[in-house]
Amino acid sequence: MTGKLLRGLGYLCAVIAVMLAGVAAYVAWTWDRVYDAPMPSVKVSTDPAVLARGEYLIYGPAHCVECHGSGFDALQKLADGEHVPLAGGLRLAMGPLGAVYAKNLTPDRETGIGRYTDGEVARMMRWAVKPDGRATVEPMMPFGNMSDDDLTAVLSYLRAQQPVRNAVPQNEWTLMGKVIKSFVSVFKPRSAINPPPKAPQVGPTKERGEYIARYVGNCVGCHTPRDPASFAATGPEFSGGFEMEPVPLPGADPTLWFRSPNVTPKAGSALLKFPDRDTFVARFLKGGRHYAGSPMPWEAFARMHPDDLAALYEFLRTLRPEEGPTGEASFKKTN
Repeated sequence: MTGKLLRGLGYLCAVIAVMLAGVAAYVAWTWDRVYDAPMPSVKVSTDPAVLARGEYLIYGPAHCVECHGSGFDALQKLADGEHVPLAGGLRLAMGPLGAVYAKNLTPDRETGIGRYTDGEVARMMRWAVKPDGRATVEPMMPFGNMSDDDLTAVLSYLRAQQPVRNAVPQNEWTLMGKVIKSFVSVFKPRSAINPPPKAPQVGPTKERGEYIARYVGNCVGCHTPRDPASFAATGPEFSGGFEMEPVPLPGADPTLWFRSPNVTPKAGSALLKFPDRDTFVARFLKGGRHYAGSPMPWEAFARMHPDDLAALYEFLRTLRPEEGPTGEASFKKTN
């Protein structure tokens, strides 16, 4: 009996060993694989109106400066009226997965996007595929269905900036990070996109609000519950609950974390704290940062057009009410 049990355990161990070897081989082959994603056709413009539109998107609703401004203090510099170069270099910790570094978006030919074609940069925004063909973290690139005209405006403005030489370190992936990258969809390119030729016209409409919330401002990225290891959605969009560490700004309490609020029209949600559209718009334009460590880029959103903020309100009010966090968004992290 003992012999049979030992042989059975031996077979089981052998099977487990083969399975682990197979997983290891799969991870080694796929975690940093090269993808063949389509190359968008973009024609950069020097039209002042197009450049102004790109500047608005970059420093306003798309809040690119939050990561690509070389440090979280770039948000305060933006609020103070400074022009913040998008030279990258900010280290974005991803817990046990490792860390990624925000890239240099200035047209420097050695360290920035001057090394890449317009199509390669556009593919990064649309498909979450880097110029070398490798995938990035898809939720950080929410621009899959950004309209052709807005994509052109953003790229045109980036190309028109002064180049800044800033060599950005390579991303750091732990063994767990490599395994997660091999199996979880948010670390792979988008499977399908359907960008419109033109963005919805600026105005307080549901259509414009949904466009901003999903494909420009990425409200859906943070205000959706997500698994802390894989970043995969674990609940309804816009229902909140994604836990985020504080931004290390002066005065921020490192133990005070944040749970993204529910912004669906459910009783007790953050959205319903605003009795009307004007109050919602005023919170963004004049309310400012209530917590030093809040991950919400209030300084960038304060630059948004009032009609775009009104459009967000109109869209959020049309969502299906979902269960989500209530009360204060901040909480003490004890471990």
